[in-house]
Amino acid sequence: MSLEKNIMSDLKQAMKDKDQAALRGIRAIKAAILLTKTDGSGKELDNASEIKLLQKLVKQRQDSLDIFNKQGREDLAKVEEEEIAVISKYLPKQLSKEEIEVIIKEIIAKTGAQGMKDMGKVMGLAGSQIAGQADGKTISGIVKSLLN
Repeated sequence: MSLEKNIMSDLKQAMKDKDQAALRGIRAIKAAILLTKTDGSGKELDNASEIKLLQKLVKQRQDSLDIFNKQGREDLAKVEEEEIAVISKYLPKQLSKEEIEVIIKEIIAKTGAQGMKDMGKVMGLAGSQIAGQADGKTISGIVKSLLN
């Protein structure tokens, strides 16, 4: 089942359950899908672009959460946390740091990367291989530590 069909059925269920947190998160996903479909590019949403879209939504909320926590706005931070939890349900299972390290070590061995000058090569392969299962910041940090 595509993400869009999944979202529609979950939206109906959240309305029946009167789950406000789920409604906010699901409506945000639905709005992002609609914006992407009507942006004029004419591209269809494939699985990879759906994952990128969901990661973008989670990152936006994570950034807002950090700001709200710094400002002591617990009420707004709670809303962001709830939406992150709802949106994250639609993402693939996230890898642990140890699992990411194993994959990146294999990529480094395969490419023969020696130092920081080869980081782009490693990041390119890691990004495509781990897509959706970890955020770029985590991957980048692990690659830097392993190449130094």
